[in-house]
Amino acid sequence: MISFLDFEKPIAELEARVAELRETAAGGAVDIDAEIGRLQGKADKLLRDTYARLTPWQKTQVARHPARPHFKDYVARLVDDFMPLAGDRAFADDQAIIGGFGRMGRRKVMVIGHEKGDDTASRLKHNFGMGKPEGYRKAIRLMQMADRFGLPVVTLVDTSGAFPGVQAEERGQAEAIARSTEQCLALGVPMVAAVVGEGGSGGAIALAAANRVLMFEHAVYSVISPEGCASILWRTADQAPAAAEAMKITAQDLQALGIIDRIVAEPVGGAHRDADAAIDALGKAMGEALDELAPLDRDALRADRRAKFLKMGTL
Repeated sequence: MISFLDFEKPIAELEARVAELRETAAGGAVDIDAEIGRLQGKADKLLRDTYARLTPWQKTQVARHPARPHFKDYVARLVDDFMPLAGDRAFADDQAIIGGFGRMGRRKVMVIGHEKGDDTASRLKHNFGMGKPEGYRKAIRLMQMADRFGLPVVTLVDTSGAFPGVQAEERGQAEAIARSTEQCLALGVPMVAAVVGEGGSGGAIALAAANRVLMFEHAVYSVISPEGCASILWRTADQAPAAAEAMKITAQDLQALGIIDRIVAEPVGGAHRDADAAIDALGKAMGEALDELAPLDRDALRADRRAKFLKMGTL
């Protein structure tokens, strides 16, 4: 069953009416197929129209939808023979950031990404996708291993930000994020990152300083959450919609600014409405990006990455 967002209430009402009519029609008492078709067409049109003009704040809500595909879903559909690798060899294994070897089509890759979880137990296990220092140190270790074996690195970014707890700070959260970002930039192998939900602050960029950054149509990518920005500027999170508008956090804005390289279309109504189609579209885009980077040698890959990020913010 689809969980509807606040702005989708008119769509929810129409789809509920369609469901009621289908149930009535199943009894065979009356023929109401024409009415069902009319209402379903109206609901489909309303869904298309609504998603064609989403505001940045509405896109933020879609990006956070609990039913959006998560890291494990992408791996299950896109990666064969996935072999997860655990631990940072120093403190612990952070379940918010998962990675390992696998094959995407004909290509062997290192896959790393945030996992938020999809129910209460798994969300607690994965800390809602908020990585700790040991998670970013694990990512560094896996990227170094990929570099050593000449394997492309693919990352899936979906986090509200790195974990801000005191213990994480005591274990060097800021340094771990900085060194993970540094490792991305230093790789001598192709790196493709995809923002599949939320891309929040340093916790996101630590896995996204890549040669090619892809982004789902309704994902968001920002230095701080709209609520956090509103709390700083207006002293109230109620201004989050205004903050989202001002921050330019959507895929469309970020592509225009040169922050990301490609927007991957989602099924009408968001990736959560047809996860398989969304995942397949992302897999195709990632494969094309890796094909584009394959001819470049180690120095050219580093130079490509360096030029990409130094260009940001220039006129």
